[in-house]
Amino acid sequence: MSDTDTIRRSEFVNVPGNSPPDGARLVWFEGIAGRTLRACAAPSLSDTPRGTAIICPGRTEFIEKYFETARDLQARGFAIVILDWPGQGLSDRLLDDPAKGHIDRFETFMGALRNGLDTLGAELPRPYVSIAHSMGGAIALAAMAQKLVKVEAAAFSAPMWGLPINFAARYLIWAMRAMGKSGDYARQPGPPESFETNIVTHDRARWQLQRTLIDVAPELELGPVTWGWLGASLDILAATTRPAMLRTIDIPVYVASAGEEKLVDNKAHARVAKFLPHCTHTTIEGARHEILMETDDKRALFWDGFDALLADANI
Repeated sequence: MSDTDTIRRSEFVNVPGNSPPDGARLVWFEGIAGRTLRACAAPSLSDTPRGTAIICPGRTEFIEKYFETARDLQARGFAIVILDWPGQGLSDRLLDDPAKGHIDRFETFMGALRNGLDTLGAELPRPYVSIAHSMGGAIALAAMAQKLVKVEAAAFSAPMWGLPINFAARYLIWAMRAMGKSGDYARQPGPPESFETNIVTHDRARWQLQRTLIDVAPELELGPVTWGWLGASLDILAATTRPAMLRTIDIPVYVASAGEEKLVDNKAHARVAKFLPHCTHTTIEGARHEILMETDDKRALFWDGFDALLADANI
């Protein structure tokens, strides 16, 4: 193991202005097929912990990007867990080319969530509250529906419950997987995104944070998705968003859609919310996809809905 690898295993990736939640520590645990996965655990700062907030990031994201969100949750009395999904962050990648955004099936993500919570065990106070963004929203919803994880309330930021993929594209995804091309890029990497061309946030500083962290630790970067990732996403969404399965998720749920969404299908939020027995669905007007990385006023609207969720759940 190189000196850099040793540092990466023992420390967070630190940049000025992005302090970790108080008392945070890295946790390494084993996932499916013996993969080494990374998590962050931080204690509640309250003598009487309110519970544990389980942060489920989106695609391309990693632990350090969610330090601000974690501090917000710690201020509300929660202990914190954040995961680097298999194939993302500093968890083991799934292909020889580490830049490819790949997954074999979403059960790999869901197993990582279950294994991470099992590893941390008794140090996580109940109740559990899930707070999931984008792809993390698909993982969290599936884990809840399949009873792999029991939480007492769940908040979703622009969840990936539907993708704007037409029938012809779906056939192409099926064909590429059938031909053994699952590990190939579905779209080749393009030029780097600029703040002016980004479609995820209006907040320059929060947009810049991910780039600054990657500049310090280039191995955090993740490129475009593979055909396998697309196919696995369609598979889990078809299985999880069935009305009969959604009706079994009988806990308070809060769903926030972004008014200026350009990545996931907002119509799917309304379809899913309709079948969840205890769901509040709102649209944050003027927000782009990464609501938790948006400007302060838009983030505040999300937190208003989250606090109402906690009151509804008696947490």
